Amino acid sequence: MGFFSKLFGGGGENDAPSAEAVEYNGFQIQPAARRQGGQWLTAGIIRKEIGGEMKEHSFLRADTHGSQKDADDFALMKGRQIIDEQGERIFKD
Repeated sequence: MGFFSKLFGGGGENDAPSAEAVEYNGFQIQPAARRQGGQWLTAGIIRKEIGGEMKEHSFLRADTHGSQKDADDFALMKGRQIIDEQGERIFKD
């Protein structure tokens, strides 16, 4: 893996979802924790089918956690919060 890939997190194990997707109010929340040094960053993807098209919104937060599971659990909580606050507006350009 090249220097820039390592620096910016491209390639490798960080690209695979880290936990099962969870349904919430008609949306899917997919935790996608990312390793940063010895910690894990909160990250995830929110999806919903709208008008026959699957829409997707990715989020990445600066919050760090000691384990991948803790980061995934927090991603689910943040995903629910984003959905509650913004609903389908998260998919607007």
